[in-house]
Amino acid sequence: MNITVAGENSLIIYFDQEIGLDVSAGFSVEASAKVHQAVEIITNSLGDVLVDLVPSYASLLVIYDVFRTDLHSIRPQIRELLTDIDQAEKSEGQLIELPVYYGSESGPDLALIANKAGLSIEEVIDLHRSQEYQVYAIGFAPGFAYLGEVDERIAAPRLATPRQQVPCGAVGIADRQTAVYPSVSPGGWNLIGLCPQRMFDPEATPTMPVKVGDRVQFKSIDRETFLSLGGEL
Repeated sequence: MNITVAGENSLIIYFDQEIGLDVSAGFSVEASAKVHQAVEIITNSLGDVLVDLVPSYASLLVIYDVFRTDLHSIRPQIRELLTDIDQAEKSEGQLIELPVYYGSESGPDLALIANKAGLSIEEVIDLHRSQEYQVYAIGFAPGFAYLGEVDERIAAPRLATPRQQVPCGAVGIADRQTAVYPSVSPGGWNLIGLCPQRMFDPEATPTMPVKVGDRVQFKSIDRETFLSLGGEL
């Protein structure tokens, strides 16, 4: 574990010398578990001096209130709190189910992935929805949760030319990651379906249905159900 200064009121805790994600080797599950544990430990012990915690694959950004603490106080506190993190009780996080309308209408790259994998479209869908995915990080846009790992048979590289506009709720695959686009944006992931669940709502509490450390499983729904849940085509 390495704790470095990130700014005048922030620190970064690194739990792995690597970035925590190597698509060819797989996800650093151990480092991700430590990040999740550290969030809980630091929140419970130092919550009154924190401004925010930003977890990633193998690191945790700690932003603190300079009017309540300083670098020389909080860094040794964090180091002491996390000394025995390997022995801390591990939490699997919540299991969140997200509905997805899979198909050619909602997933323009579904047939392409199936053809490359030598599978039927139904087999691709079954492989994607049968897996439990770990929430490793949230970034790129508020509510964009990086989930892993996709079955290697349906892993697909990012598009050579990203789309200028990906619809809100689009479910994509990039290498062995999968995610739901929380809003309309450019993107280069392979699109296989649409999710009607809002992934970020600034007026809700909490603002996102998932957090780092949670697990996600996708549930297949039909077109009628997708529309009844507020989905748009």
